[in-house]
Amino acid sequence: MPAHSEAELARLFAPILSSMERQAGVAGRFVDKARYRIHLATLWANLVMDPAACGIDETDLENAHDVINLAAERVLGEGEAITAAFRFLSGQDGEKAMDAAQLRATHRQLLLYFSSMILDPAGHRRWTEQVRKPRQPPPR
Repeated sequence: MPAHSEAELARLFAPILSSMERQAGVAGRFVDKARYRIHLATLWANLVMDPAACGIDETDLENAHDVINLAAERVLGEGEAITAAFRFLSGQDGEKAMDAAQLRATHRQLLLYFSSMILDPAGHRRWTEQVRKPRQPPPR
């Protein structure tokens, strides 16, 4: 059972979401959607990796997803904003946006790793299994 209600999560994330919108702001109420998607994907990746750092429990993640997604949809105007953000980052325009934002290699790798998990969970699982397999020594 989640430790926080959706209303509590909405209050908890309001300052973060507001800050993301301000940081992605261009002029007045206009938002650079590419920059906002980077912030959104970064928030979600960090939240999944360490929910306690944001004051929630792992059981809160589903409700947190709904709360963050709803807020992001108001900014981006698209359904499933979190998933759409990762889809965007996996494409050419996302690559250009990450270049323009001058993301460090580890930040970029984190976002692309989460993109892989979210957009192709079966393929990500196969890749992870391959990586974890012990390497066979080359034949002599």
